[in-house]
Amino acid sequence: MPKSKTTVTEISLRDPQYYFNRELSWLEFNNRVLQEAIDPRTPLLERLKFMSIFSSNLDEFFMVRVAGLKQQVAAKVSKLTPDGRTPSEQLKAICKLLRPMVTQQHQHFEKVLRPQLIREGIHLLDYMDLNQEQRTYLQNTFEEQIFPVLTPLAVDPSHPFPYISNLSLNLAVVIKDPETGEELFARVKVPKVLPRFIPLPEELRQRQKGRPALWTGVPLEQVIAHNLEALFPGMNIQEYHPFRITRNADLAVEEDEADDLLLAIEQELRKRRLGGSTVRLEIHTSTPEPVRVTLMRELGLAQKDIYEVESLLGLSDLMCFMELSIAELQDPPWTPVLPPRLRHAEADEEKDFFSVIRNSDVMLHHPYHSFSGTVQRFITTAAHDPNVLAIKMTLYRTSGDSPILSALIAAAENGKQVAVLMELKARFDEENNITWARKLERTGVHVVYGVTGLKTHTKVVLVVRRENNEIRRYVHIGTGNYNPKTARIYTDIGLLSCREDLGADLTDLFNFLTGYSRQRSYRKLMVAPVNLRDRMMFLINREIENCRSGASGRIVAKMNALVDPQLIATLYEASQAGVQIDLIVRGICCLRPGVEGVSDNIRVLSIIGRFLEHSRIFYFHNRGQEEVYIGSADWMPRNLDRRVEAITPVEDPEIAKDLQEIMGIMLADNRQAWDLQPDGRYIQRHPADGTNAQSAQQILMDTALQ
Repeated sequence: MPKSKTTVTEISLRDPQYYFNRELSWLEFNNRVLQEAIDPRTPLLERLKFMSIFSSNLDEFFMVRVAGLKQQVAAKVSKLTPDGRTPSEQLKAICKLLRPMVTQQHQHFEKVLRPQLIREGIHLLDYMDLNQEQRTYLQNTFEEQIFPVLTPLAVDPSHPFPYISNLSLNLAVVIKDPETGEELFARVKVPKVLPRFIPLPEELRQRQKGRPALWTGVPLEQVIAHNLEALFPGMNIQEYHPFRITRNADLAVEEDEADDLLLAIEQELRKRRLGGSTVRLEIHTSTPEPVRVTLMRELGLAQKDIYEVESLLGLSDLMCFMELSIAELQDPPWTPVLPPRLRHAEADEEKDFFSVIRNSDVMLHHPYHSFSGTVQRFITTAAHDPNVLAIKMTLYRTSGDSPILSALIAAAENGKQVAVLMELKARFDEENNITWARKLERTGVHVVYGVTGLKTHTKVVLVVRRENNEIRRYVHIGTGNYNPKTARIYTDIGLLSCREDLGADLTDLFNFLTGYSRQRSYRKLMVAPVNLRDRMMFLINREIENCRSGASGRIVAKMNALVDPQLIATLYEASQAGVQIDLIVRGICCLRPGVEGVSDNIRVLSIIGRFLEHSRIFYFHNRGQEEVYIGSADWMPRNLDRRVEAITPVEDPEIAKDLQEIMGIMLADNRQAWDLQPDGRYIQRHPADGTNAQSAQQILMDTALQ
C-alpha cells in the first residue's frame, strides 16, 4: 500500500470533516429508495411501491427525527453532532437536501408514472377528466357511502380551528354566505376508513382497444371536493385545497418514575393519537396565500415547514395498487424454500426436528429460506413436544396474528414454563405489543417488559428439553424480528444450534432480562450494553495489530446503519494501518470512505432491492483463522449502549463459508448496489459493456432453489 502524503500523527480522526451527518445520510438512503421508483428497469407496480415507501419513510422521519431536532432548537440545545452541526443547522440542511427530492418524486409520478399506468390499462384519473356517466356513478357513491362518514367543521368565533390529526388528508374549503356575502373557512377531513382511490365498475372504466381498462378510478378527496355542496347546503363553494400535516409522534416515558410501564406507555399512546406539535404541512403548489397563511397561523408553522407538491398528496397510499396483482407489472413471485439440512428432515416423517439441530448447526437466510418452515416450526414443535420443559424468547416486533404467539400460548396451556420478554417501547408497535402482552399473561405466560433504561432489541429463543434424563438447550439467534409478515420481505440471518455454551449464555441473558442479574461475562455471546462495544473494538484492533506486524488485515461488515463515532474512528485507524475494509451498509453511514490518509482502504456499499436488507454479518480475517459473527446490532450508539443486543460467533465452518459467500455476492452486485463517494453522494453501479447484470438478491433466490 502506498504511503499517505499526510502522516497519521497530523490527522485528528475526530475532526468533523471526516463524518457525515446522520440525518442527511438517512435522506440519501431514502433517495436511493426513490431512485428504485424512477428506474425504468423496475416493474411498473413495484415503482409505485417504492414511491409509497419513500413517502411513508419520510412521514416517520418527520414524526421522529425532525420533531426531535425542533424540540432541541426550542430547548436551545447547542451540542454539536460529530460532523459539527447544531440542531438548527441540521434542520436547514435537511430542507435544502429534501426539497428537490420531493419535487422529483411528484414530478416523476405525474409526468412519467401516471401516463405509463394508463398505457398498461390502469387509469388513475382526475375528477375533471370523467364523463357524465362516470360522474353520476361517483355522485351516487358519494351520497350512499361517503357523505354519511364526513364531518364538515366550520372555523369562526364560535367554532375554533379544529384539531387536525397526524398524517390526515384534509380539504381547506372557502365558502361564501350568499345572504351576508361573508367568506367563511371550513375543514373537511378525508376519512381513512374509506379507500383512498375509488374504483369505477367495469362497465364504466376507460376503454382500450375496445376492451375495458384493468382499473379506472379517482382519488377520494376529489370525489368529496366535487360534492361539497351536499356538506354546506345553501352556501356557495368558492374554492377547496387539499392539505396534509405531520406531527411529533415520539413517546416520552419516564421509566424510572412509572409504577407500571405498560400503563405508562398506554397513556403516552393516547397522547400520540392526539399528536404532538405539528412539524410539516404539505399543500399543493396552487394553494392561494390567504389559505396558506390561515393554516400556518393555526398550526403554528413557519414557511420553512411547508412542502409544496404538484400532484397528489400522501403518495404512501399508492401501495394499494400492489393488490391489483398483474404479473407482468410486478416482480416474479417468490416462494421461500427449506434449507438443505431441514429439507431432508422434512422428507423423513420419523425424523425428529430437534435431531437435525443436534447433528449440526443450521443457518437460515430469510426470505430465501422459509420462516414458517424453520423458526415458526421450531417454536411450534417445542410448544407441543412433551419433552420440552421451557421456552424463553424475546419479542421486539411481531404481526397482529402471529402463529408464534399462538404457539407460546399453547405451550403454556401444555404446562411448560414460558417466558417472553415483550419490548413495549418498539416504536410504532407499542399498541400491538401491549395487546399481545395482556393476551399472553392471561394464559399463564410469564411476560416481562424489558430492562429499565434499555430497549431489548435482541432476537433470541431458548428451548429447554429433557433427553435421556439429561437437559439439553436449543437456541435460535437471529438478526430479524419474529414476524412472519416482514420475514417475507426482509433479508435476515438466523442460527439454530444446541451448542452447550450458547445455551448457557442465553440462560444467563434471560436471567439478566427477567430477574436481578449483573452478568458481566459470557462464554461466546457479545451482549450489549455489557461487552459488545469492547469486543467489537478488540476485533478491529486485532486486525490493526496484525497489519502493523506485517500480516494482512481484512474486515467485511454488513449492517443497517453505521453511526458510532468511536467505532468509525477505529475503522479509520484500521484503514491507516492497511486493513482492507468493505462495509455493506443499507441505510445511514456517517463514515466518509476514500479520504486520503484517513480511509483510503475503506469502501462502502448500499444495496436497495425488492427485499429490505436487514441482516447483520461481521467478518474478521484474523491471520487466516477467520471469524464470522451474526446478530441484532448495528454499529450505532443506541445499539451498543442503550439496547440489549446479542451477537454470536458462527463456529460451524460450512456456515461461516456460506456467510462469506453471501457477502461476496453482495460486494459483486452491479444491479442494485450503490457506492458511497467521499463527498457523500452515492453512485449506482451498472454492468460494464458486454457483461450481464448481477443482482445479489436474484442470485441468492436462484441459489436457494438449487
